[in-house]
Amino acid sequence: MTGPAEEFPEDFPDGYQRPVSGSAWIPGPRGPADDLDPRHAPDPLPRESPEPAPDRTPPPAREPSRLPLPEQSPPSEPSADPSADPSAEPPPPEPSAEPSAEDLAVPGPPPTHALLKSLLGAWALAACSAEETRAVEDHLTECAPCAEEALRLRDAVGLLQPEETLDLKPLLRSRVLEDCLGRRPARIPVPTWATPYDTETARLDALLRDFGDAEWHTPVRLKWFEEERRKTRRTTVAGVIGHLLTVDGLVAAALGLDDPLGPQAPPGDPTDRTEHFWNSHPHPTTRQVREPWREQGHTLIRTVSFAGRGVAELAVDYGHFALPLADAFLERAFECWVHAWDIAEAVDYPYEAPSAPHLHQMIDLAARLLPGALAERRRAGLAAPARGLVAAGAPGRTLHLEIEGAGGGGWDIALDSPAAKPSAEHTVAHVALEGTEFCQLAAGHISPEEAAAGQHGDREAIRDVLFAAASLSRL
Repeated sequence: MTGPAEEFPEDFPDGYQRPVSGSAWIPGPRGPADDLDPRHAPDPLPRESPEPAPDRTPPPAREPSRLPLPEQSPPSEPSADPSADPSAEPPPPEPSAEPSAEDLAVPGPPPTHALLKSLLGAWALAACSAEETRAVEDHLTECAPCAEEALRLRDAVGLLQPEETLDLKPLLRSRVLEDCLGRRPARIPVPTWATPYDTETARLDALLRDFGDAEWHTPVRLKWFEEERRKTRRTTVAGVIGHLLTVDGLVAAALGLDDPLGPQAPPGDPTDRTEHFWNSHPHPTTRQVREPWREQGHTLIRTVSFAGRGVAELAVDYGHFALPLADAFLERAFECWVHAWDIAEAVDYPYEAPSAPHLHQMIDLAARLLPGALAERRRAGLAAPARGLVAAGAPGRTLHLEIEGAGGGGWDIALDSPAAKPSAEHTVAHVALEGTEFCQLAAGHISPEEAAAGQHGDREAIRDVLFAAASLSRL
């Protein structure tokens, strides 16, 4: 049973409505000043009933805001004559109408050790806000365990994002040149077979450009394969560039250009020319060798570009063998990359392989030289004899060489004679190698036994081909 409803006046004079009997008390709308300054909020009026029922007591007035407000001094009565009392302090400035950001800031408790420790990972990744970063760094000056943990996390972040080489990507130069030539073709184009040499010399020069005197005298160990075993020779970075200068001189001599070693230089054999260069200087080679080497490379590219198409078949004498000029430029590009790799390894600097199209041309040259190298080893008694006589152009025993990765492909290698024709029907063995690994084998940097190759078929033929690939290397 419910009693009779109590009688209440309709509204208070200030706009607040009285509660309805049996319902919750809901205050009326407030003015905008009520949200900012609690002093302007109207005080709740007392109930008319002297002893209101407990369940009908209106809720307490709205709790004042906790935002700190600027203190206001009580207004003082203005004096009649301000100049009468010179010792009187000037009146305080009137407070601004709107509170500042500092006044509205809500002070909170300082972050705990556990919270700051949980932020160390985000701090190492530079993912904290400015306030969090400031709090963490202030904490690291006071807490030694957290400082040690922060150092370990920052080192780990460096491993997640390894440093990249400052050299340009191999394909970037080709793309820029291709785009430029597409917009305005070159009046004198560089031959396709000379482009790898142009690119690799530019990449090596970019590596050498910032070397100081100490780097130029860094020891470098050259490696190659000769007579069933690996050989090494110790020199410096400057000595390697001198070696490239002297061997490039063979190509320059074939084009009728000046020999960098002068008229007294030994002809032919690259090893003899290199030893002559190293021994002809009373002092160790310095960084001064870079400029003549780079200028000679530019001259070679410029000369073959103006010479036209017929120059590609010009023979370049290497002493014990000769190569067409087009193959000689590929061979020089290959050696430039290999020795750039040696230099980068000596100074502990990353160096990438050539672009896939250029790497394919270098591998193709090595594959085409394998039958001749195998025949030469057979004449020296270092390889198994041929299984049968094969007429020139006739199909004979064949090994299929498969190169995987960038610049890879498949090549059929004639086993019995360089003049024999490779044939898929006469394939007796199959060898699979990764592209850069095959190049390291052809450069004599790894031995045939170390080459991780997928092998299938005639084991004797596989061994002969791998050793023939290693014999392509020299100083």
